[in-house]
Amino acid sequence: MAKKAPEPKQKIRLRIKAYDHKIIDVSSRQIIEAIQRQGGEVIGPIPLPTENHLYTVNRSTFVHKNAREQFELKVHKRVIDILNPGQKIIDSLMNLNLPAGVDIEVKMI
Repeated sequence: MAKKAPEPKQKIRLRIKAYDHKIIDVSSRQIIEAIQRQGGEVIGPIPLPTENHLYTVNRSTFVHKNAREQFELKVHKRVIDILNPGQKIIDSLMNLNLPAGVDIEVKMI
């Protein structure tokens, strides 16, 4: 009896970045709904740690060195994995209309 080797599972990993947590949640929900409409399996969205960038700027150009302002920039990130993607799923992802300020990285694993 010859056993069949299991097929290697293909996976697409989507990494989503945005400055606003509400926008990233809405766009990840949109992506998951589009994938599930086409009959795909989804893992996620998995929240990743938020990057905090802190910038300190002098208020004045020449004097008053102790007067400073601080600005903070937060980058929220999520990961979504798509198991065994078909051509329909890839086409539906390409045709999605996502809000401005959302960055998506697509990687085949």
